[in-house]
Amino acid sequence: MPAPEPWRPVLDNRTSVGGLLGIGFATDPGTGHDLAMVVSTDGHGLFDAFTGEKIARDRDPDPGTSTPDRHPDLVRPGLGPITGVPVRIAGLFGGGLRSGSSDGWTVDVVSPEWPHDRVVLSTGHGIHKGQAGEPWWPVCDADYSELRAAGFSPSGQTLAVATSSDLTLWTRRAPH
Repeated sequence: MPAPEPWRPVLDNRTSVGGLLGIGFATDPGTGHDLAMVVSTDGHGLFDAFTGEKIARDRDPDPGTSTPDRHPDLVRPGLGPITGVPVRIAGLFGGGLRSGSSDGWTVDVVSPEWPHDRVVLSTGHGIHKGQAGEPWWPVCDADYSELRAAGFSPSGQTLAVATSSDLTLWTRRAPH
């Protein structure tokens, strides 16, 4: 099901990222856009979460920084416009993305057909704590791949769902 207004897809339905291990967010110092940093078995990639453009790629990161589990805070050094900035990564090795935004959007992971996860976007308090009748939208059914992380960027303007094989991003920022 598509995400409701004002959300719009950035990376159209499942951008393939083979061997995806995790995802984290940073802010582009030049544009103010959310940046999504992806860590995979094939290296690190950086996406503009407003346009979907891949803006940096490191296919051969330093072995000491290749996977998030090599640092106790699950951080990786940024690349491209955020070179040297530590980025917390959520995914296979732990950690997590924000489950809510400051203006009331929430994201929950449910597993009615375990081990397949579903990611549900809602308003109010989320599907587990909300009032009866609060709207919610199933935005991802991870029955094809293992869920790595789902949640919001620190700004609350980007929603990400990462599985072991792909990345989907939505934004609330209006197109220029």
